[in-house]
Amino acid sequence: MYDLVIVGGGPAGTSAAVYAARKRLKTALVVEEWGGQSNVSTDVQNWIGTPSISGAELAKNLKAHVDAYKGEFLEIISPVRATKLIPMDDKVVVELSKGGPIETKALLVTSGARRRKLEVPGAAEYDQKGLTYCASCDGPLFADKDVAVIGAGNAGFETALQLLAYCKTVTMLNRTETFRADEITVAAAKTHPNMRILLNAEPTQVLGETFVTGLKWKDTKTGKEELLPVEGIFVEIGLLPNTEWIGDALEKNPVGQIKVDPRTHRASHPRVWAAGDVTDGLYHQNNIAAGDAVKALEDIYMSLRRN
Repeated sequence: MYDLVIVGGGPAGTSAAVYAARKRLKTALVVEEWGGQSNVSTDVQNWIGTPSISGAELAKNLKAHVDAYKGEFLEIISPVRATKLIPMDDKVVVELSKGGPIETKALLVTSGARRRKLEVPGAAEYDQKGLTYCASCDGPLFADKDVAVIGAGNAGFETALQLLAYCKTVTMLNRTETFRADEITVAAAKTHPNMRILLNAEPTQVLGETFVTGLKWKDTKTGKEELLPVEGIFVEIGLLPNTEWIGDALEKNPVGQIKVDPRTHRASHPRVWAAGDVTDGLYHQNNIAAGDAVKALEDIYMSLRRN
């Protein structure tokens, strides 16, 4: 029986693991892959304390920091994924893809999310070669360039506003004539002289040589196809939280994110907490995930010590 099981090896899970070990909680960290979503980024420039680092190097550093605490109070179970969650009154059971189930007094879910992928010809080929799913990670690499943003929800418009600070032009493609983003954010983007919005625009192909050189799109009303010359494509068509393994064991929102108390990060079951991109938090970034996980860990520690 562990004091704590943490599921996930990104910034949230690794941060919580280090804190748990330092507090001498008997902890198991279940990791399928180290690093989280930034693992594929070529240059992460907003990980605090490190001006520039590749996603692969960030993942390596996270693992090394956790490894430094491996021992009496911290066990790493990897490469394994959690497959089922069974919360009970006196404990939580986590079933794994290999090895027997593990039992714990408390569980912290940091299994993260994955970007909804753009599925058109060329998208996979030019992923991380001009096509990216993280403006916070990769945006500054496209300074003074013409770029496109696919998706017109709040995430899309927030990405556009971020890019407008340093990109030459930003062209947004929206599949319909209406926006899913709030009106204030839309208005702020529309007033910028370097912002262009294409309505009823459906991306059909990503073009490039070594890197992206353009994006083909179709007007869904007329059927006419056009070419948009850009050097960068930012895809913001939603996140898919990695919560399939949880089933109905916890309360989730309509898109599958775990609902948590923003003060403590406790989920709907009193022995389960969650942090990072797997939750219904308003913002999702590496630094936020790490901070939220530490906040959750502090609450877990106090909860275990009270019982």
